[in-house]
Amino acid sequence: MKYKLANTKFTDVSDVVRWRLCLGCGACEYVCPEKKINLVDFIDQGIRPVVVPGGCSGCSDCVSVCPGVGMSHDPLIKTTEGLIHMLSEGWGPVLEIWEGHATDKAIRFDGSSGGLASALALYCIEKEGMEGVAHIGSDDEHRYQNKSTFSRTKAELLAMTGSRYSPASPCDNLQTIEDAEGPCVFIGKPCDIEGLRKIQSIRPKLSNNVGIAIGIFCAGTPSTQGTLDLLEKYGISYEDVNDIRYRGRGWPGSFSVRLKNDSNWRELATYEEAWGFLQAYRPLRCHICPDSTSEFADISCGDPWYRKVKDGEVGSSLVLIRTERGRQILKGALQAGYVKLKEVKPEMLELSQKELFRKRGAIWGRVITMKAFGIPAPRLQGFYLFRNWLRLPSSLKLRSFLGTAKRIIMRKYFRPSTVDRVK
Repeated sequence: MKYKLANTKFTDVSDVVRWRLCLGCGACEYVCPEKKINLVDFIDQGIRPVVVPGGCSGCSDCVSVCPGVGMSHDPLIKTTEGLIHMLSEGWGPVLEIWEGHATDKAIRFDGSSGGLASALALYCIEKEGMEGVAHIGSDDEHRYQNKSTFSRTKAELLAMTGSRYSPASPCDNLQTIEDAEGPCVFIGKPCDIEGLRKIQSIRPKLSNNVGIAIGIFCAGTPSTQGTLDLLEKYGISYEDVNDIRYRGRGWPGSFSVRLKNDSNWRELATYEEAWGFLQAYRPLRCHICPDSTSEFADISCGDPWYRKVKDGEVGSSLVLIRTERGRQILKGALQAGYVKLKEVKPEMLELSQKELFRKRGAIWGRVITMKAFGIPAPRLQGFYLFRNWLRLPSSLKLRSFLGTAKRIIMRKYFRPSTVDRVK
């Protein structure tokens, strides 16, 4: 079966990469029946799949599970009983919104905000009988890069806490979940969760072992080049780095490193300074992703930016309950004392994530511009993109067209990329 987008036939993920629609989740590598797909971190783009020459039989399973090709919400989302309908068009399905933090001081301190994703995962292992957690952490050999891992203990979870503003592909570790003897936790970015859900629809054994999917808020994934350039800005060679934190160790924390000849942390930049630098390294597909809050997860976590963070303030997180399974787990963790939470008003979500909402509003204009240039664009259904675009100020509506057109012309996005296969 061939998938067609903007007059371009997508036969395998090499086509997705060629037209810059890949999000780097790793779903394609896991699902390939012939294991002919390898993931490679292209330093200036991100983690991308490469198809072994002559190895693809043309089954297109890799394309069918690719969130980069498209995402789709159930059209009945707005009328589903129990949802906060005022949030559906801008944020997807939300049953409840809470704010709080992990009760464990180490998890809360090391986490990016309140440590809630890690605390909920730990609860699932210790009290819900889940086998472990499939997620990502820093690579042992190259600490500025990420690796997929499977944690079974609190110590292993703590070692992997904190945001990672560089490419990560947790779906490449789904075989660990499928092979487990019982249910597991999956933690990932919005695109990772969507990749997981697509695979679950065709892999019953995997689906049976997904105990819960916890998503994180995401504004896009910078390439590895961003991290290397940020280190260079402060006169540090990546070869000298023993550990790196993009934030965390307090809220929101700072961009910090530990060098191989020094056991102390060096704080190089504030969170705002570091992210302001790194966001310029986000690839095209991140700019047209409507899901910034893991709308397909059972629970999603992010920062409550509706108020200014005080100096020395310990971390706090927003938690969105999106499914009944998510509600069950959150209430269990609350009762067992793993988290401390208070329910907050729906308005707090948009107040906390104004930039993410503006980004979602701009996507309709960006996608239309891509199509006008004849560039393949993803199928994005059920996100109410046109209605969100209408809510933007006129200046931002215009920018969604002109800014995208400028990016397409200057970066030559009208031409396909060539880093799609092993040479």
